[in-house]
Amino acid sequence: MIRTWLIDGPSGSGKTTYATALGERLGHRVVHLDEFYPGWAGLAAASTIVAEQVLHPHNPGYYRWDWENDRVGQWVPLDAGEPLIIEGAGALTRQSLEAARRRGPVRTVLIDAPAPLRRARALARDPYYEPWWEMWARQEREHFAKIAGLEVDERIDGRGEG
Repeated sequence: MIRTWLIDGPSGSGKTTYATALGERLGHRVVHLDEFYPGWAGLAAASTIVAEQVLHPHNPGYYRWDWENDRVGQWVPLDAGEPLIIEGAGALTRQSLEAARRRGPVRTVLIDAPAPLRRARALARDPYYEPWWEMWARQEREHFAKIAGLEVDERIDGRGEG
């Protein structure tokens, strides 16, 4: 049985839709990076949080990000023994893959869709996202360049996911 799913892809590609449906089907908890990105410049930091906190072997969890007050919020504990589906831009890194493998079998998924569709979905979901779109897209490009050689078990065309 897969113990950890790492689902990555750029904003608006369909990650949340896919992960939520998968979680409902399997009965697994879904952890959304949206809950702990530390602000609009925080993609790389959230990747570190996945590897060091969410997948911590003894005390897993994460601090929610309080977007309204731009600060760390409450601690969300996780059960080290429960299967997890972790989704968000930045979920898959060498460090998170290593940490996930220590828990047991891992499945990596990369979801993508054309940029105009992704942007339309993201802005329909959150109109306040528009001024941050380019800044976030730069962070995504940096992230995907770093993981370019990493093994991915499944690549999904997200045009039908959103």
